[in-house]
Amino acid sequence: MVLALGRKKQRLLIALSILPNLFLAFLLSSDPLLTLAPAFCCRPSPAPQAANGSARVEKADGDQAQCKHVLVNGSQSCVKDCDAGYDYNVTEGLTDNIVTEWDLVCSRYWLVPVEEVCFILGTLTGCLGLGYTADRLGRQKSLLVSLMLAVVFGVLVCVSPSPPVFITMRFCLAAASAGVFLTLYVTRVELCDPSLRLLATMMSGLTVFAGELLLLAVALGSGSWRGLLGTGAAPLSLFLCYGIPGVFPESPRWLLLSERTGDMSSFSDRSERQRDDDSFSELDTESSSSPGRPHLSFPELLHSRNIWKNLCVLGFTSFISHGISHCYSSFRGDVRGFTPSFYWTYLLSVCAGGGAWLLLWATVDRCGRRGILLLAMTLTGLASLILLGLMDYLSESAMTVFSIMGLFSSQAAASLSILFTAEVMPTIIRGSGVGAVMALGCVGRLSSPLMNLRNHYGYFLHHVVYSSLALLAVLSILLLPESKRKPLPQTLADGEQYRRPPLVRRRRDNVPLLATPNPET
Repeated sequence: MVLALGRKKQRLLIALSILPNLFLAFLLSSDPLLTLAPAFCCRPSPAPQAANGSARVEKADGDQAQCKHVLVNGSQSCVKDCDAGYDYNVTEGLTDNIVTEWDLVCSRYWLVPVEEVCFILGTLTGCLGLGYTADRLGRQKSLLVSLMLAVVFGVLVCVSPSPPVFITMRFCLAAASAGVFLTLYVTRVELCDPSLRLLATMMSGLTVFAGELLLLAVALGSGSWRGLLGTGAAPLSLFLCYGIPGVFPESPRWLLLSERTGDMSSFSDRSERQRDDDSFSELDTESSSSPGRPHLSFPELLHSRNIWKNLCVLGFTSFISHGISHCYSSFRGDVRGFTPSFYWTYLLSVCAGGGAWLLLWATVDRCGRRGILLLAMTLTGLASLILLGLMDYLSESAMTVFSIMGLFSSQAAASLSILFTAEVMPTIIRGSGVGAVMALGCVGRLSSPLMNLRNHYGYFLHHVVYSSLALLAVLSILLLPESKRKPLPQTLADGEQYRRPPLVRRRRDNVPLLATPNPET
């Protein structure tokens, strides 16, 4: 069944699994553009006519200058709220986003962090729920359901009339988009040979990188947040054609664990004619050892200590790497007391993600997953310690260099931890395992909007905690196995066999100390 796909079909399916990431970037990475607050001032309301005609409106001083205005009537004055709204000076990003449209500033500013938190929680919900669905119902069904929900909620977000409706629809859209991304990720890994996994995952990451750059270009061109989200949601409807039989079939690995005899018989005639194609030799060797459908046994899963150990270590690494990355983007602003340019922050984060994938592609297959992940987390912790311990002595250029190094290494660790999880988790729980690690990454990302809500108060302690946990993650990575060029595990028993290799190899001496005498001499 697996060999019947052939090498050309295999690469076509991998390309089809990568293409939607270009538009998913519009839905999953647009939050900074939607919630960017430009400079603003209070729009003065018309002054009431006094008896002596001396009433006038003036700007307030101090902290109330942006949110209040002073009404002066002769010798008396009073401070009032901005009943007439606000005037915005938009110089970066969208000319019309949710902040400027609904005046989410001053007393209503709290709605912006709430929207960011709800969006991250929606992503977390989609990773957990739809990851489990992909394991139980199949990759293809989970993908089609996620795509339909993403299109529906993408349209509803674009027509949202108020902030509460927008926040609710964004939560649902984030869950559906995360489900599409997760299902395609797992399917792509399962379609690849061991030698193609890293290349296919790297191409997927670079497609997201291209989508984030295209997102900024479309934002500058359209200027409207509704048009920006519509540009990302509308093309996803074209990928509903993946549900047509034969266009994007079910994952062969999941079919091997199921009782889909109809799907398996469709490949039986062609598989015998293509035995000379070794593109799926890994699955061919496993197909004979996977009889029937091994139903998931929860008692067996609870006793799978090695699987849980790998999942906890990789989840902890994902939590740290996702949570600490935003500390580097805003470090100079927190220390020097100024807000960096939005374009600088956005492009730095996007380019660091793209560069991290290129570095992983050049090194991971040579040095191994565990070694590069260990190096990335070590550089992350080292950059944090240097920035925190020597920030009073570092120049602007040195602080920028170490911030970029920390951002670059944390992005590499975050990306590699997800790939590592997909390779060590067995097929029967791969969707749930990868979804759990992505969900823990979302938990780490929650610290960014919470810090924005507190106006970055306590940023130093926040960074110290994350850097300390990064050093702890370095020690825990030593407990991981090595999955370089190894077959993907199918069952829980296969997953239990992925164990940590010894740190020091023992030399085995085959020469006996006392030679047995030859009786003939």
